[in-house]
Amino acid sequence: MLRSDGNYSVQKVPSTVEDFSRGIVEGLDAFLSDNKLNSDLISEIIHGTTVATNAILENQGARTALVTTRGFRDVLEFRRLRFPDLFSLDYTPPKPLVQRRHRFEVIERIMPDGSVRQPLDDVSVESVLDKLEQLQPEAIAICLLHSYANPIHERKVVEAVKNRFPNLYVSGSIDVLPEIREYERTSTTVINSYIGPIVDSYLESMQKRLDHANMAVPISIMQSNGGVMSYAAARRSPARIIESGPAAGVVEAIRLADRIGLKDVITFDMGGTTAKASLIEQGKPSLTTEYEVGAGIQLSNRLVKGRGHALKLPVIDIAEVGAGGGSIVRVDPGGSLRVGPQSAGAKPGPACYSQGGTEATVTDANVVLGYINPTSIAGGTVSVNSEAAKIALNRSAAEHLELETNDAAYGVYAVANTTMIRAIKSVTTYRGRDPREFTLMAFGGSGPLHAAEMARSLGIRQIIVPASPGVFSALGLLEALPEYGFSRTMITDPINEGGDKIINAFNELESSSIERLRSEDLGQDVIGSWSRTADLRYRGQAYELTVNANARPDDDLANFIVERFHIEHERTYGRRASDEPVDLVTIRSTYRIDSDRIVPKSVNESEDKKPPRNAYFGKQHGWILTPVIDRGRLTTSVTSGPLIIEEYDSTTLVPPDTSVHIDETGNIIMINTDLEVKLD
Repeated sequence: MLRSDGNYSVQKVPSTVEDFSRGIVEGLDAFLSDNKLNSDLISEIIHGTTVATNAILENQGARTALVTTRGFRDVLEFRRLRFPDLFSLDYTPPKPLVQRRHRFEVIERIMPDGSVRQPLDDVSVESVLDKLEQLQPEAIAICLLHSYANPIHERKVVEAVKNRFPNLYVSGSIDVLPEIREYERTSTTVINSYIGPIVDSYLESMQKRLDHANMAVPISIMQSNGGVMSYAAARRSPARIIESGPAAGVVEAIRLADRIGLKDVITFDMGGTTAKASLIEQGKPSLTTEYEVGAGIQLSNRLVKGRGHALKLPVIDIAEVGAGGGSIVRVDPGGSLRVGPQSAGAKPGPACYSQGGTEATVTDANVVLGYINPTSIAGGTVSVNSEAAKIALNRSAAEHLELETNDAAYGVYAVANTTMIRAIKSVTTYRGRDPREFTLMAFGGSGPLHAAEMARSLGIRQIIVPASPGVFSALGLLEALPEYGFSRTMITDPINEGGDKIINAFNELESSSIERLRSEDLGQDVIGSWSRTADLRYRGQAYELTVNANARPDDDLANFIVERFHIEHERTYGRRASDEPVDLVTIRSTYRIDSDRIVPKSVNESEDKKPPRNAYFGKQHGWILTPVIDRGRLTTSVTSGPLIIEEYDSTTLVPPDTSVHIDETGNIIMINTDLEVKLD
């Protein structure tokens, strides 16, 4: 809970899997009771949820039907014919979210230029409606060929379906994603319908519970692009809230970086199951429209696609690897030490938590190494059994590798770091960025334990650990601004057509979009601003790059976006082809609401002085009696490692050859002193 003075309080409660909304409302009620606060003090609730993602991962979405153009019902099967495992003989793509017998065709044909090749056949529409009535689906997705170029046929079909089935969840691609690319548009529209009734029911349940608990306040929902949207908009466009949780951490990193004067930051978020990395350049997040839901671990590499369901909506580009505090340690048949992607989860959890877990995890290794308190964490609320951690690590790794327990534990630490470095490389070096030019910002419950050594391996000197790193993403929810994105495909040659045509297209898109926003979500008095981007490609290329289209009034927009495309292409792929023609494919406008969000204050409470403990730093440094201090006792004076810094929701490790101090805003600043300063 964030108060008007910037102070905030945190309370964690167990999830209620049978109805997540119950756990949220009960947690709020308990929080208010514990702090002797009244519910009328709450002015807004901002929520991030995995309900939409879980519905897809667990195949628990609504029974969905698809209506499409005759001859195109198998688009979901054909996909893009990409093979993520090139040499795998048993690769099987994920099953479509809509079974083939639940896909229906109408007779019509719109051409890519928007012209009508074959008018919509009303008889075929009625026939499909009758079949749908027999099927009795829970949701319907409608995606006709090239409707982005001319929506006249799809509008009629959507209207006919809604008239026949007024109580069903219906999505049309012209409202979900009016962009080129048939498979991605169909898949995104199907996803929206597949999860629509699930999200709708969940949000409605939460609203009713809040009303019953006298907390009838506006609810905002986090989006995967880093903005928040209204409760009503989330119910209409649930596909936009998929993977919204990790986005909140990047949003808070952007806000913090701006306050302390940083423009270029790599975010590193390590939790119990996965580690995630994202890139912030010039204060802006890296966005992608090539995301896949249900693809497992995501390494942000557009060449490795095909494991999941395409979602072509703006998503903060986050690379993810299967290494976290709960990742299970094993030795493979070849005698190599492996960490993850299997995880012990919260239950049974790491062996050291004594909750039934017997397999060694990264957390157990950190306990054995002395990095994590060997008796308790989280302010004494979670007990730690260091002996159980040693037993598990010996059985899972040390005995197989014929190593001392501490050396096996350090091997686990090193392997986990190497695995997580892949996530950082995938958003930096794999994209033409030099990680040495960035600051690493580490958060999540486990991130600060691994950040310094990972940064050293990448040549990064400075590491920042914000206040309350374990709930950093939750703070991002509190600072995220309302944001609504719109797009339109318009394939054109920007140089030959001129900038005026593009400006007019942007103006038309924004004019129609703002009227709809004000009538449906925002009201007439809301004030915001537009931000523009454009997708361009060299003629003949299959995919585009997105560039800034916010030109100054005296700039020619066509030349402005083409030059930025050349620059971005060279930075991403290592070359530019200035003499080749460039095509503009899609324009995008984002409306951001001006809002005076309260800035959370850093909270670094000080506890009693803590005794030092032995910590192992590999064969180079061996065992060192290492000072342990509470975060609240750290000062602005520079201290050399090794040092262990403890707080309620995380532990920060300052290894040898690393210095540390607190800045004036309460952030931990670590410097790898053995690395040279990179000169421009």
